[in-house]
Amino acid sequence: MKNRPVLVYADADGNIIDWPALEMAGSSAGTYRRPRHDELIPLPEGSELFLLPDRLPVGFNRDGNDFQVLSSDPYDPSKPVRAVAAFIAPAHTQLYSAAYKSLPGAPLLPLFAYTAVGWLNGKFVTTGVRIDADRRQDFRNFDLHKIEQNARRRMQRERKNRLVQHLGKCALTYGCPAAKNLFMDRWEAPLPTSPVCNARCLGCISFQERKDLPATQDRITFVPTPDEICAVAVPHLEKARRAVVSFGQGCEGEPLLQAETLEASIAAMRRATARGTINLNSNGSLPDKVERLCRAGLNSIRVSMNSARPEFYAKYFRPRGYGFEDARRSILAVKASGGFASINYFILPGFSDTRGEWEALRRLVAETGLDLIQMRNLNIDPEWYLSMMGTGADREVIGVLELISRLKNEFPDLRLGYFNPALQSP
Repeated sequence: MKNRPVLVYADADGNIIDWPALEMAGSSAGTYRRPRHDELIPLPEGSELFLLPDRLPVGFNRDGNDFQVLSSDPYDPSKPVRAVAAFIAPAHTQLYSAAYKSLPGAPLLPLFAYTAVGWLNGKFVTTGVRIDADRRQDFRNFDLHKIEQNARRRMQRERKNRLVQHLGKCALTYGCPAAKNLFMDRWEAPLPTSPVCNARCLGCISFQERKDLPATQDRITFVPTPDEICAVAVPHLEKARRAVVSFGQGCEGEPLLQAETLEASIAAMRRATARGTINLNSNGSLPDKVERLCRAGLNSIRVSMNSARPEFYAKYFRPRGYGFEDARRSILAVKASGGFASINYFILPGFSDTRGEWEALRRLVAETGLDLIQMRNLNIDPEWYLSMMGTGADREVIGVLELISRLKNEFPDLRLGYFNPALQSP
């Protein structure tokens, strides 16, 4: 098994150990897979490893040509084991989820993505692909000392600007890469604005109704004024490298519910400078509001979707007062204005790469003229998500790499990536 990655597991003390008797395995909607060589990459710098509670690791037994559950520590059979997963660094799309067997009563996993991980030639490997060459969120590009200095200095200088204070917390407490880049005066800067939402997403990271699924960060509690927003956005647009400012962040609800504030802010930004890209990350629920924002100077939109099929879209987003067609209309509104349109397409192996999803996605791209699909990993417990989708009848899986290949072949002008691009190069 020298050329095959081997299983890793966590022992009773939380140490991560490799077990050469079993090969690494991955999971595609609960079906165990033996990753191909072209599906493996070294674990990217900045990735994290998670221990999965009450979940037993699964590996491939080459001698028996089957998958095997590791139920106890092979080095001390009296002790328990836990499965291990990788949370891979930004710009990478997962190809398989971690392979495990859940024990009865296993708790829901927190809102992260759980990618297969193994050990090969003295290094961790994972099942993924770098989908975006942009280095804006690469771990090595963050000078944490300088970011802290800059953030605290600006928070002190702009004590009365609530948005600056909020973003300082995002950078220093939650480690938000976009907030960190704001305080490094580069690339994409966040502009959260909305404390409320018109969807109840299963995987919302800023608000959860369930007691057993805590949100991973605090949602903004106020609506910043246009002056507060412009005090953040305008200097960034004027000076930052490849400047992008984006409404719609993980620490807020739906920004279109604050459309009047956004419209006034965008107009003020464009009066101050024509430089840089103004982007909206959104559920696309209010296409008429999107049209108004485009007239004010919005350059691009990214509409979040877990599925290009309305029934599964509704099961995840649980929208209130809107539907999939509204999200589609918002994409068309931006395209009609001459703007740039992308979707934030949540990837979960075994769901996103089914034949039914591919057929729906290709129709959406053809009908809307999408410019970009951002292939981001879905942060959710895979078993829970699949049970909520109820996708038992749709299990014809083509694979994430094959999905990527088909998109490139059928739509040569379509971009695949991970980040909102700067539409101006300086």
